[in-house]
Amino acid sequence: MAEMRAEAVLEVARTAPGAAPRVQIVPVRGLPVVAAVLAGLVWAIAANQLWALDFYHVVAGAIWTVLDLFLGFVLGPTLARLSVPARAEFTARFMPKMVLIMPPAVVCTLAAGWQLAIHLGNVYATSPNHGWVVASTVVVAVMALIALGVLEPANIAVLFEMRKPRPNGEVIARLMRRFIFTAGITGAMQVATLVIMTHLATL
Repeated sequence: MAEMRAEAVLEVARTAPGAAPRVQIVPVRGLPVVAAVLAGLVWAIAANQLWALDFYHVVAGAIWTVLDLFLGFVLGPTLARLSVPARAEFTARFMPKMVLIMPPAVVCTLAAGWQLAIHLGNVYATSPNHGWVVASTVVVAVMALIALGVLEPANIAVLFEMRKPRPNGEVIARLMRRFIFTAGITGAMQVATLVIMTHLATL
């Protein structure tokens, strides 16, 4: 079945080679927004402002969590049921946006969260929240490695392949399976993060 789908993707790519150049790796118009977000993060950390750190950590963490849950448990099963042309069209439009959204979300969550833990004293062994912070750090570190080391490279590789005059459908199908599978893993891990975070908020 997987081989048939890969061949179908390849056939679509071959019959519409002119569509490949339209695939955009990074939406240039969104770069100023990303730059502004990261500049605000640097200011929040440098100023050590509690509200700003809390805002960046909560908002970026929420975006990361929602995306992982959506990709793993909603989008993945939906894509598997779409026709090959619809799946290719969706991928060409959706994946570039993920290139802009995911890295800043991960960086903001981790950087603001660590600075927030220092600000509140939770990183020190004497803190009653220390054990929970350590558990959260381990879970989030694994998710970050998956997001930046597996998800994002697979995402970019799909886009580069789709830009070719004759994309390899088998390669695209394999990378998309990897993307959705790892998104499902991080989505499941996000549930553990939610448990830890809500527990910390009630202490």
